[in-house]
Amino acid sequence: MTRRDNLQRFAWLSIATAIVTIALKTGAWWITGSVGLLSDAAESVVNLVAAVAMLIALGVAAKPADDNHNFGHAKAEYFSAGVEGALIFVAAVAIIYAAVERLLNPRPLEALGIGLAISVVAAVVNGVVAVILLRAGRRHRSITLTADGRHLMTDLVTTAGVLVAIGVVAFTGWTILDPIIAIAVAINILFVGYRLIAESTLGLMDTALPDGDVGLIEEALDGFRSPDVEFHDVRTRVGGHLRYLQLHMLVPGEWSVQRGHDVVEDVEAGLHEVVEDLHITIHLEPIEDPRSYESWRR
Repeated sequence: MTRRDNLQRFAWLSIATAIVTIALKTGAWWITGSVGLLSDAAESVVNLVAAVAMLIALGVAAKPADDNHNFGHAKAEYFSAGVEGALIFVAAVAIIYAAVERLLNPRPLEALGIGLAISVVAAVVNGVVAVILLRAGRRHRSITLTADGRHLMTDLVTTAGVLVAIGVVAFTGWTILDPIIAIAVAINILFVGYRLIAESTLGLMDTALPDGDVGLIEEALDGFRSPDVEFHDVRTRVGGHLRYLQLHMLVPGEWSVQRGHDVVEDVEAGLHEVVEDLHITIHLEPIEDPRSYESWRR
């Protein structure tokens, strides 16, 4: 099992967390009748569906390259993030619908103390797992884990907002605050859904590597530049956790194929030292030929 295969354990953790929090938040809603707590529970249902999608996407992404997918399956992670973003939009619409109905037909809330206590437990569970997923996402450069971690962190913020509102209702009796906070929750998670969809779309569009990684690549190439060796036409892209680099290396035309190949091997080794999971394609060209300097941006 590779370290990428092992990422599915985080998906199972997210699934278990979603089931626990759904049970807790649904119980809190059932006891209190709060539409704010109902909106919080609805977001946890989205968490569960998203976690299942994450499990599937991570399994596909871990598959090796094959005849039909020569560059592997890493981009499958972007679909999971996109699905999660879309599900967040659906949840937000459902929350707004329930909140508007409660605004039109207000009802008193009951047993708020018990409901708040149950929601606090759910919030703690979500917070702990969110931190675990965000750290794993950064460590493994997984947009899927990062997206799920962000969603859980948003869920934590959502729960905190709901708890504050319900607490105010308990002390003041202003039940109108309950549906108002539910609508605020919906608007907040709409922004999260938008960001997830935007990030997954950028990944599918072969976005270039971050400036930090490009800077490391340029520094490594500078170490090999000389009167006999030059580089140009450097292109990068991200594909899931994988990074891709394509460039032209210019050397004297009189060099033997073996000599040029030896330098290419050294350059690739130097690049692999500074950027992990980097797939490199180097096109060797004669430095004296004007055509070697033509840019791909034509």
